[in-house]
Amino acid sequence: MNNLEQGKVKKDRKKVSFRALGPGILYAGAAIGASHLIFSTRAGADYSYHLIWAIILINLFKYPFFEFSYRYTAATGESVLTGYKKLGKWAILSFFIISIFTAIINFAAVTKVTSDLTSYFFNIQLDPFLSSSGLLIIVILFLFIGKYTLLDKFMKVIIMILGIFTIIAFFFALNRGQQIAPGFIPPELWDIAGLTFILALMGWMPTPIDASVWPSVWAVERNKQKKITPTFNEYRFDFHVGYIGSAFMALFFLGLGALVMYGSGNQFSADGVKFSQQLVSLYSESIGSWSQEIIATIILITMFSTALTVIDGYPRSLEGSVFELFPSTKKWGKKVYMFWISVLAVAAVIILGAFTKNMKTLLVFATVISFLTAPLFAFVNYKVVTSNFISAEYYPKKWLRILAIAGIVFLVGFSLIYMYFIFIK
Repeated sequence: MNNLEQGKVKKDRKKVSFRALGPGILYAGAAIGASHLIFSTRAGADYSYHLIWAIILINLFKYPFFEFSYRYTAATGESVLTGYKKLGKWAILSFFIISIFTAIINFAAVTKVTSDLTSYFFNIQLDPFLSSSGLLIIVILFLFIGKYTLLDKFMKVIIMILGIFTIIAFFFALNRGQQIAPGFIPPELWDIAGLTFILALMGWMPTPIDASVWPSVWAVERNKQKKITPTFNEYRFDFHVGYIGSAFMALFFLGLGALVMYGSGNQFSADGVKFSQQLVSLYSESIGSWSQEIIATIILITMFSTALTVIDGYPRSLEGSVFELFPSTKKWGKKVYMFWISVLAVAAVIILGAFTKNMKTLLVFATVISFLTAPLFAFVNYKVVTSNFISAEYYPKKWLRILAIAGIVFLVGFSLIYMYFIFIK
């Protein structure tokens, strides 16, 4: 091969590398949502930097299970759901059943938060139930019309803007420093309320482990629509851009909460619109009134990106589960995806009717359920890549397998501690 041909191959490879970016970015959009905006910020606001260890540990211990899901697709070209089926019907059926339940709760939760923020941002004076339902319809229409291609392009722009705005806000707050009110008494961390919050924080940080399936199914869809076949290293690069990027963003949000809100003496309202107003006001009053529109934009972009990816991710993974459980349904094509997004939307609207006035209760319930089901999904992802379903060259290294086992122990241990506090103590 001459120099000209080598140069063309390198140029083509770089082009493919750029086009391969997508599922990892979508994952970041799903991750940088309620877990970051509400729970990371509140962790800093209530406990300053004392919970930085929780964010670092949960991102570290969940890392193998998200990596394993994407690794399987990188090694085989198949969705990780196919690997679940190879493990046995129990694995794919367990994922399917639990995902239906968590999908309904998380659909409702992200829709409620995003709707409240949108109502505040645009001063929409509608009943919260109607505004939530309206937002859900808008997001679903966006996904039906634009499909994966539009979602992919839109999310790349959103995540770039979000990252820039958040880093700017953090450094302005860092320059100002903490302003703790006289007589401020820090809240107790190691009581039932503190433990429940830690569990909720880790339940959705960076996202629930059942969402580890999403980058895998997005990658399969991306490859179909863009007609590309990324290399194994390109898959892993895409994954790490999203995962590591979202982990750092969690620390930025915690820092913003600690620098701007900790010690202010204010408490967050359980009402979503009031919460949104408090969040924007506290930031803008501390950083400067000029920043109000920037802060509001950061918050709205964060949750809208999460709403898009969550409302696409759950139906897509349920669609894949149905195809694996009942192969004959493949003849229905995208009708299965449309069926699930419609069913979940209706169920979410019913849930929203019950929780319209109390966003905090809905979020805590959703995150705790996500954490308590995490050990099962972690174990399944571990088994998929440590069985003989992928070739030896793609087998995870020893340090990664050890980290995965430690992660399972960590997730089980914290779940047992929580249940002890709830049912025994």
